[in-house]
Amino acid sequence: MTSSSEIPVLAPFAGVVVAIPHAGDQAVPAGTALVVLEAMKMEHEVLAETDGVVGELAIAVGEAVEEGQLLLTMHPGEAAQTPAGAQGDAAQGGERADLQAVRERHEIGLDAARGEAVARRHDHGRRTARENLAELLDPGSFVEYGPLLFAAQEQRRSREELIARTPADGLVGGLGEVDGRPCVAMSYDYTVLAGTQGMRNHLKKDRLFEIAERRRLPVVLFAEGGGGRPGDVDMPIVAGLDCRAFALFASLSGLVPLVGIASGYCFAGNAALLGCCDVVIATEDSSIGMGGPAMIEGGGLGVHHPSEVGPIDIQHANGVVDLRVADEREAVAAAKRYLSYFRGPSEPGPVPDQALLRDLIPQERKRIYDVHAVVQGLFDEDSVLELRDGFGAGMLTALARVDGRPLGVVANDPRHLGGAIDADSADKAARFLQLCDAFELPVLFLCDTPGFMVGPAAERTATVRHFARLFLAGANLTVPTGTIVLRKGYGLGAQAMAGGGFKAGQFTVAWPTSEFGAMGLEGAVRLGMRRELDAIEDEEERERVFQATVAAAYERGRGLNMAAYGEIDDVIDPADSRRWIATLFEQSSGRWWERAGKKRPNVDAW
Repeated sequence: MTSSSEIPVLAPFAGVVVAIPHAGDQAVPAGTALVVLEAMKMEHEVLAETDGVVGELAIAVGEAVEEGQLLLTMHPGEAAQTPAGAQGDAAQGGERADLQAVRERHEIGLDAARGEAVARRHDHGRRTARENLAELLDPGSFVEYGPLLFAAQEQRRSREELIARTPADGLVGGLGEVDGRPCVAMSYDYTVLAGTQGMRNHLKKDRLFEIAERRRLPVVLFAEGGGGRPGDVDMPIVAGLDCRAFALFASLSGLVPLVGIASGYCFAGNAALLGCCDVVIATEDSSIGMGGPAMIEGGGLGVHHPSEVGPIDIQHANGVVDLRVADEREAVAAAKRYLSYFRGPSEPGPVPDQALLRDLIPQERKRIYDVHAVVQGLFDEDSVLELRDGFGAGMLTALARVDGRPLGVVANDPRHLGGAIDADSADKAARFLQLCDAFELPVLFLCDTPGFMVGPAAERTATVRHFARLFLAGANLTVPTGTIVLRKGYGLGAQAMAGGGFKAGQFTVAWPTSEFGAMGLEGAVRLGMRRELDAIEDEEERERVFQATVAAAYERGRGLNMAAYGEIDDVIDPADSRRWIATLFEQSSGRWWERAGKKRPNVDAW
């Protein structure tokens, strides 16, 4: 029984008494723990509901109690406002020990705690993984995954050493934002075991790749490093060929934009991931190869310095590298710019003086010109980003904008083979068409070609198959396309520059300088008039007849005549081109993230 002045404290549930923090006659404020009960392996504090003095105890430590059982009584009274039961560093104004341990563990992996490794990096003119990610991502947006990982080498080295020397297991990665749009970003850390692919950082990549798939997020990968790491001995494996990272990453192709950055040495597994990317950005000091020096030497193929394996001059010219930049700072800027074309419309930029387009194509039909000037003049100022400019010189592929809306541009360059489409140009254009189709970007063709490249030398490059890729890619596009014929539009090459034919796209129009034919005029005349020309014995007369016939064919094949017969949609003032280009844009243009899944299996690596 309790008196009217006593306050009973009852057990809120059944449990075992594990602590009674306060003795009798001790004044305690409301909120003080009076009894600690254990139930289902968890400890629960029974708190004082009011200020008072602890009275008689009805239980003892170790005793089992039932719900509603009297634990103790309290007497009314005043007490200091700081709960007498408060414990730990937090009550004293300090940080809890467990939180402090977490902070210290995270700080070990930051650049500030790794002065020696960071200094070596800077001495070589290079930036750290975290510095590159910090510049890529909006301030404060990075949420890092797996920062507490370390290399799986505890059978060889102490845990303390591994924590200090292999933070994040050599891969810094997580979620962040680029210009306000979310993405997955990750960087191999060359200061950790030469940026190699460890067992645990493979698992981290798997996790991030799956999140990218689930949330439809672009991925930016800094791929510097030496490939697989043989020194991870903690996990029982034979060859490790069942790792999931490569399949998971490759399966993202065509689903989300993939951006790869190579700076320094990028070999083996790192290079394999890089090669799966939609765009490869590489610095002047990069060397990219499917095998590094150790693998090359092990295969009996000689001894090579890493810089000799796949230097930028080679990888840019052969088409591996899409964007060649000076250094890591420019690489980050290029990555941000590239991603900007894959997030829908932006604010319209200034429009170049369209009247200047009228004089960019020489009136002399055989005089070359720079198609880059045409492209720069057609689209919003500073909106053109040319890709793979070191490869396939006869074809220009670029991302650009009209009134802030992104699209793809494919243009013949008459400065190379007169604009004839060779195997490399066809590959370059076909692959670019896949990229545009995968991410809902309309395509504009700028045609000036005498056709595909012919001759024994061309056939040794498998032109038959490579050129066919351009037809296959163009005919299967699901995004709107249009063609502007700048000058020459001949034969199969011109049809390929219109998605398969002049009626395949949304429009085919021409500038006043345009000319058309089933094949090049000179060749057509020589072939079709061979008997007549051979019958003329006088060489001067033969040449006069030849030129006259060519001139007549040119008049017949002029753009105005093509339009009059309905084979093209119109001949236009070059200054009116943007009005036609604007018809390519639909409500869904560029909004790839709204799709339920892929529209094509992948974007071809080549």
